[in-house]
Amino acid sequence: MMEPGETTSTMPKMPERWRQADRQPARRELIGPVVRVQVQAEPLKQGERGARWYDPTPIAEVAGLRVEPVGVRGMAANGEATVVDVHHRDHPRSRYRGENGISLGFTPHYARMRAAFGSHLADGVAGENILVAAEREWTDADLAGGVVIETAGGSVLLAPVIVAKPCVEFSKFCLGLGAAERPDRRVTETLQFLDNGVRGFYATWQPNGTERELIIRPGDRVFRLL
Repeated sequence: MMEPGETTSTMPKMPERWRQADRQPARRELIGPVVRVQVQAEPLKQGERGARWYDPTPIAEVAGLRVEPVGVRGMAANGEATVVDVHHRDHPRSRYRGENGISLGFTPHYARMRAAFGSHLADGVAGENILVAAEREWTDADLAGGVVIETAGGSVLLAPVIVAKPCVEFSKFCLGLGAAERPDRRVTETLQFLDNGVRGFYATWQPNGTERELIIRPGDRVFRLL
């Protein structure tokens, strides 16, 4: 939905290949189903600069995600919007930057993180809005053409898909380090490990102007555009 006074000129310009995506269903590959949708009710990095820590407590699993050009809202089972995600432009402590309104991750990436750091890296703890069950890991190069999610209300085109750069706070969380512990070589190595999409990805919804209200729910199928 467009905000009052907002025009399509405020949205990133959509390349023709994305605009034509719905008319080229053969040029896509199934990744897998959505298995979890969630929002960050508040920022996950807590504390003052120099002594911040990562706190996953504000992550709230929801029944659905209402997609908007400037972020997502969590939906209850009865269809009511309940929580504005912290990366939505209208959140009072918004972390919206324009290209990070929606985030997604993949289950094999969590398996890799758990193997490296332990069982506290449960599915969803990195805070992505959409978790997709997949048979392999995915990189930004794999997703360069964009992603399409088929919902009950229509197709959600997400593009571009970019790497969500890992932060020191989440890296220390992975390692089990306290907020007061200074970053060292282990944190540097963890930042490198989590990069290139292991931590997850950001994306932007590209509306075509004909959609009804679009809500992403578990079970919706996710494709990459080729």
